[in-house]
Amino acid sequence: MKNLISILLISCFGFTCAAQKIFSVQYANQADVKVFVVDYESQADLKVYKVEYANQAGKNDGKWFFTEYGNQAKKKIYYVDYQNQADLKIYFVEYENQAGWRNKAKQHLLY
Repeated sequence: MKNLISILLISCFGFTCAAQKIFSVQYANQADVKVFVVDYESQADLKVYKVEYANQAGKNDGKWFFTEYGNQAKKKIYYVDYQNQADLKIYFVEYENQAGWRNKAKQHLLY
């Protein structure tokens, strides 16, 4: 019984750690989420900080690790040309502590 609980906890923990591993695809029909990069922080739904290593990726808090291959990612994104085509508007920030949701109604897109 203890082994089963341990396995379940490890599985859940592993799932949440992978939540912000992102892969950028070439075509819109390959994407889970279409994103548009805005010019100003105040226009964004999510402020994103790019982390250097996969183990630094957040749980759904704007800390993204960009994977080399699509099968390593939890979500695949496509960058659209126009704001009205996007499911999610993002703004890239310089510092990790600036990352986070501005519009929590869109959080479900990255679960």
